[in-house]
Amino acid sequence: MVTENTAPNAAADVEMSQYVADRTRVNEDKIKKDDEIISQFGDYNYGWHDSDAAGEAAKRGIDENVVRAISADKGEPQWMLDMRLRGFKAFLEKPMPDWGVDLSGFNADDFKYYVKPIDKQAKSWDELPDDIRNTYDRLGIPEAEKNRLVSGVAAQYESEVIYNSIQEDLKKQGVIFVDTDTAVREYPELVKKYFGTVVPPEDNKFGALNTAAWSGGSFVYVPKGVHVDIPLQAYFRINTPAMGQFERTLIIADEGSYVHYVEGCTAPIWSEDSLHAAIVEIIVEKARPRALHHRDRTGRNNVYNLVTQRAYVREGGTMEWVDGNIGSKATMKYPACILAEPYAKASTMSLGFAGKGQYQDTGAKMIHLAPHTSSTIVAKSISRGGGRSAYRGLVKIVKGTYGSSNSTVCDALLVDDFSRSDTYPHVDVREDDVSMAHEATVSKISEDQLFYLMSRGLTEEEARGMIVRGFVEPISRELPMEYALELNRLVELQMEGSWADSDDRQHNTRQGNQDSGRRPQRPVRDSGRYAVLRGPCRALVQRRRLPGAQPQAGRMALHAYRAHQRVLHRVQAFRRNADRSLHD
Repeated sequence: MVTENTAPNAAADVEMSQYVADRTRVNEDKIKKDDEIISQFGDYNYGWHDSDAAGEAAKRGIDENVVRAISADKGEPQWMLDMRLRGFKAFLEKPMPDWGVDLSGFNADDFKYYVKPIDKQAKSWDELPDDIRNTYDRLGIPEAEKNRLVSGVAAQYESEVIYNSIQEDLKKQGVIFVDTDTAVREYPELVKKYFGTVVPPEDNKFGALNTAAWSGGSFVYVPKGVHVDIPLQAYFRINTPAMGQFERTLIIADEGSYVHYVEGCTAPIWSEDSLHAAIVEIIVEKARPRALHHRDRTGRNNVYNLVTQRAYVREGGTMEWVDGNIGSKATMKYPACILAEPYAKASTMSLGFAGKGQYQDTGAKMIHLAPHTSSTIVAKSISRGGGRSAYRGLVKIVKGTYGSSNSTVCDALLVDDFSRSDTYPHVDVREDDVSMAHEATVSKISEDQLFYLMSRGLTEEEARGMIVRGFVEPISRELPMEYALELNRLVELQMEGSWADSDDRQHNTRQGNQDSGRRPQRPVRDSGRYAVLRGPCRALVQRRRLPGAQPQAGRMALHAYRAHQRVLHRVQAFRRNADRSLHD
């Protein structure tokens, strides 16, 4: 017997039913329009590589002669060479980390440390060699610049920034956006003042390696009171097998300024491992400037992603990190903020996606050194196909930092029964007058959630995708729209086949239904909460409500649906605004 739902539950069912009724039309429109923006995506369409004459000629391994040769080729001043040698000495002295990801197979002599693809930086995309230009065309970078989705573009290929531009109105306001090599030559006093102050050469082993072998990266300086609202974008591409990419990014937001900076990275699929060991240093000056940094690494199981990211925040400043780690064999990355003066604020939002053969060891660090400072950490991870993810964080509040606060939330989603997620929080509080909160959850895509959504007409793949999109939505909504679309699509690509992998592992009884083309059916539950009616429409499932009860699956599924709708509305608003801009 099936009874009527209560009014609130009926309203929720009507909302979900309306979605199902409109799903075909919505999906068709969304897919058609999204594909216009992210048409390059498929089954990891970034895995191609170009001709590699420069990479083939490059020497493997690093020693003092290699460090000196890099500095000499760039024509650097003596103080920068001295900085590089300090970093190389620290790299040799510091032991390999014995925590986090397994680095037992890492050998520094396996990698190429300096590959120069072209003789000089191009002034336009047309000046680049055809294969390199075609690579960035496929990545969509020139198109973003043409459509004014970004206010400045930097493209690094191997070890060198091959193209850099910034809008003239920002240049007239004194904004500097160049590669770091150019900054050393043209703005030596500014670089010397800040370079290595947030991440010194002796900070950590791979930070020291970057200091010794760095090349390229972005240098950004925003003068007092200037706002850079449209993002500056840098895109880094590895092409050579066994390549080591060591970009060095330095961002300075002066008093009362605002800057939004985005980085993206891809690499081909090689049988040999590649190494990505970048450093990002950000200085946020006082009087409420704001700096946003987004970073995303996409690759497959052949990249060591060992990155140091740190910001120094002065009085009243705000620093925001939004960090995505999708792909890579092994990732160790912990965006950090040093809240050095009163009323400084910082936040990190990160997503780690660990697929088969991947270990994402990520997190955040917040160091409170002054009173009335505040920080938030939101860390999400998804593990599937036997992948492993971990949150590793540090919150340190020293004595005398009264009135400070921190909130940390770690959410992990396991897509199957054989993946893994760990949480390693470290909280060090030496002051009584502070507010602290820490929350950690681990959840699975349950049969209840799938059953609830599939009973509304979704396929199993659609239901899983909706749950995952709802899970990552708090991260994606903080990104510019084109990057939110990219993140969602990348997550979908990583998710493809995950449930099939789970079925292969578990050999569950649903396999026969899947092979026959029928939707997997769930037996009727003994509790009486569900009734399953089989008929010409495959399966009609109606839910009977016990007084005062609401299945957790329904609530979570509805949350995922609403998150999906919010993303869709943002997409539509973004396109309307873009159309107006083009029309104007």
